Amino acid sequence: MNISINNLTHQYGAVTALKNLNLKIPDGSLFGVIGPDGSGKTTLFRILATLIVPTEGNISVGEVDVVEGMRALRKQIGYMPGRFSLYPDLTVEENLQFFASIFGTSLTEHRSLIDAVYSQIEPFKSRKAGALSGGMKQKLALSCALIHRPELLILDEPTTGVDAVSRREFWDLLDLIQKEGITTVVSTPYMDEAMRCGEVALLFDGKLIANDAPENLIKKTELHLWAVESDEKFSFLQEVRKHESVNWAFSFGEQIHVAVDKTLTENDARKIFDQQIDKNFSAKHIEPGIEDLFIDLTEQEVQA
Repeated sequence: MNISINNLTHQYGAVTALKNLNLKIPDGSLFGVIGPDGSGKTTLFRILATLIVPTEGNISVGEVDVVEGMRALRKQIGYMPGRFSLYPDLTVEENLQFFASIFGTSLTEHRSLIDAVYSQIEPFKSRKAGALSGGMKQKLALSCALIHRPELLILDEPTTGVDAVSRREFWDLLDLIQKEGITTVVSTPYMDEAMRCGEVALLFDGKLIANDAPENLIKKTELHLWAVESDEKFSFLQEVRKHESVNWAFSFGEQIHVAVDKTLTENDARKIFDQQIDKNFSAKHIEPGIEDLFIDLTEQEVQA
């Protein structure tokens, strides 16, 4: 199902969570929504899932408005909120049977769709949901969201707090789901996961600041970026940020990524680093990744 978001604004009292948002999500896509806490991702998903009504603007799923066609759409949507929301005192199998009954289906009717997910938790079908590991809980929640074979799947940060192996397995499952033609909209705080989406929307402070395929966004950036390793990492970071030709500098693992003015030559950039306290550093020019791009765009918004 294609999704059209038009002039969408939502307020919680005096707080504006979404600001005149316009976005198109193609039918059958694996679409990522990324942004920091408070950027409006969950509010957008709750409106899309017909749980709250927007203050202004509208969302159409296919040809149906999410407010006017709420009841009809709910049968076509699978929603997995950010927090585990199944029944912890019911077993794995009981949770699935319960959600299947709500949608007038059965565990066997769409078994082929959920089999790749459910087969991994089926050995624990008699275990209470509350006793599952984090990764298993997410797979159960995904199975319950898919049990009625929705046309639209909405996943709000489904892998937050899950170990790296389970995260990778979960996204492998999303790839399989997309092949079934189900439009999947997912938010994530992890940039490696964003790279697995066909298209992403970057939100900041309730506004859309970029929208395209991740690789296209990276190609279009004009970031002049350096990776610096320093023995005096904290001092180096604090001092280099003070230079007028440095746009931003942030810690990336063992390195510091420094974005400098694009007009600077390599020698000019190295002179900036030479002025710092630590003379025992190494610096190299690097190509930006999706996380660098996101930082750059948000820094531009903050400084605007």
